[in-house]
Amino acid sequence: MNRFANSWGSAALCLAIGIALMFGLPGVMDDYTLIEVTIYAVMAILSVSLAFIWGFGGILCFGQAAFFGLGSYTYAIAVVNMGDSTVPFLLAIVVPALFATLLGYVIFYGRLSDVYMGVITLTVTLILFNLINSTAGPEWRIGSAPLGGFNGIPAIPTLNWPGQQDEVLTPKDLFYVTFTCLLMVYVLLRVLIASKIGRVIIAAKENEQRVLLLGYDARAYKLFSFMLGGAIAGLAGCLFANWGAFTSPTIFGLAQSAQIIIWVIVGGLGTLVGPVVGAVAIQWLTSQIGTQQVFNSNLVLGGILVVFVLLVPKGIVPSIGQLLELAWRRMRRPAVSPAPKPSPKPASSAAAVGAALVESPRALTTSEQVQ
Repeated sequence: MNRFANSWGSAALCLAIGIALMFGLPGVMDDYTLIEVTIYAVMAILSVSLAFIWGFGGILCFGQAAFFGLGSYTYAIAVVNMGDSTVPFLLAIVVPALFATLLGYVIFYGRLSDVYMGVITLTVTLILFNLINSTAGPEWRIGSAPLGGFNGIPAIPTLNWPGQQDEVLTPKDLFYVTFTCLLMVYVLLRVLIASKIGRVIIAAKENEQRVLLLGYDARAYKLFSFMLGGAIAGLAGCLFANWGAFTSPTIFGLAQSAQIIIWVIVGGLGTLVGPVVGAVAIQWLTSQIGTQQVFNSNLVLGGILVVFVLLVPKGIVPSIGQLLELAWRRMRRPAVSPAPKPSPKPASSAAAVGAALVESPRALTTSEQVQ
């Protein structure tokens, strides 16, 4: 079962399920539900970005929301100034990637430990939150795009077909674009993990000193994975801005950063499908809790995190995989047949003679007389 989970067969199966959902859901869902599913796919992309750098690169980033927010704000500012969304879409990926490269260079080549890395990434997120939150005045604008402070940027122009500014995507088109991005990110990371670069990244996670002794610059590989995670988070931020045509400083907040970590832990660290499951499940649960006034959503999320850390530390998908593997082994185990009863040994001629002598001494005498 483990061999199947790491094989290309499992990747093809996940891709086939994703394609089936992408083309099947619009036929059975109304527009409101389809819009809700779109935000699930956006958060799944964000969850995968952290799952890659944490589960395969060993980099626990507490500030993944920083790249998510940068992508969202970069797209909003660029599209308000440019009009056409093609270049802003690309900038929303490039700018967070460059910021992650700069931040990662300081962290990895400064040889900071994992504890300091978590502190630095969390601090950067809080700095961005407070910086954007304090831009409420009319003088805070980039070009013709006002930053809006804590009110955020409303009425963001959504994606249009490349080169056709008047051809804006419908909510169903945005669903297809978002789902396609999710599948492309999954395929890209799956191929990367199977390549030589991916193997070195995983090896650096397991033992960085040994990778250095083998001649690989582990810091460069870590920086590359960190940059790629930032780019994917920026893509999710761009799609988030398109989903609601709105962005605000709350996406830099601590709650957003904590949610991403919870998604990965609940779904399963060390997998790419698990964080998708975790993000969708938690987002669905959060939306259901938001419809009532009895329970606080943050309190419920905290309880879920404690339960999974204590009882299901490997997450949903790896735990299901272990159960399936156990069932598969029991099915393949041969049935135990009852032990055969020992058959009585044939009596030797001497024993037969002895028995006959005991039973009928006269018969033996007769036999000897015959010989």
